[in-house]
Amino acid sequence: MATIVRWGITALGITLMAAACGSGEVPDAGERTPIKRAPPLTSEFTPVELEETVDALVAEINKNASQPMQLAILLKEADGFWATVLRAANQAMGELDVTGSVVGPVAPTSDDEDSAELQNLQIAQAVADGAEGLGVAPFNNVQRAAVDEAVAQGVHVVTLDTDVPTTKRALHIGTLDRSAGAKAGKTLRDMLPPAPGTVLILGSEDEEWVTGLDRTQGAREVFEEAGYEVLVREAQWDEAGEADDVEAMAAQIEAADPPVVGMIGLFTISYRCAMAAEAAGEPDLPVVAFDFDPKTVDYMRKGRIRATHTQRQYYQGYLVPYILYGIKSIGLEATKKILGPQMIDGNRVNTGLDVVTADKIDAYNDFLDLIGSNQ
Repeated sequence: MATIVRWGITALGITLMAAACGSGEVPDAGERTPIKRAPPLTSEFTPVELEETVDALVAEINKNASQPMQLAILLKEADGFWATVLRAANQAMGELDVTGSVVGPVAPTSDDEDSAELQNLQIAQAVADGAEGLGVAPFNNVQRAAVDEAVAQGVHVVTLDTDVPTTKRALHIGTLDRSAGAKAGKTLRDMLPPAPGTVLILGSEDEEWVTGLDRTQGAREVFEEAGYEVLVREAQWDEAGEADDVEAMAAQIEAADPPVVGMIGLFTISYRCAMAAEAAGEPDLPVVAFDFDPKTVDYMRKGRIRATHTQRQYYQGYLVPYILYGIKSIGLEATKKILGPQMIDGNRVNTGLDVVTADKIDAYNDFLDLIGSNQ
């Protein structure tokens, strides 16, 4: 039975906040039954290929004798976006009948460096406690040494959501940002009149923020290949960010030559595009968004945003334990072969995006309720 653990920082260092223990001794391999997944919950948004891939992995694993395994899944938080990941990882660990923990630190600070150092301590502690597989959602490259040290001690490491690609981790699982930006770009491109015209992106060209840069470049390439001019508004995240973004984008709309024919937001604050279009007197401009923020949904219901793109964090959390168990049971290369339909290169698994059009809001909410992913 999986254990849910939450960590926090006190003056004494790492403190165990809450725990639920497993049911006792792990039975011998011969006593364990084959893995049986819970039936998938059917919806038009169910990622059929992902489900089929997990089924194929389970079928191959079940050809071998079952074996006990201890895992640790280390997340950035335990709430919001991450609550869904935590729930999904625990579900998978229960189906696998493995022991271990899903860890979400109660954030002691908004400083990623402090959070990263806490996670480094968690990695070391999980290895010392006997974890054979680690799932890690790293904050940044501060995790490099900790991840490589775990691998050096024989622990398989899989990253999720964000990556530390320069380490010896086995695989990365998540929304691959360049392809995500391109997919969102294609959604908007199909709504636009033929070029010439200008497309305004609420994105990022900050080279230090790789996620934002990759997503923006993926979208930009789609529009430039189709012959459109592209303007990028660097998204602002401080307290005055919303007003600044709306004012700046409205001015860009008014000054653009050729005229702006569409707008796309690539982060959870995408709804600011609709606000800017209204401020510029162009409320009917096609707008495409990212994520499922309540404000974005409100603008979709008003007809101001035509579609949004949501990450599949439930499947990120659910896949990690299965992949770690697969690596132990059938080996890394055999696991990669089965994951092939979801892999875009030799070590990254793309969980993809859900494209939600304005007329599918209620259906998508129903799907999120089915998988326990509504925030």
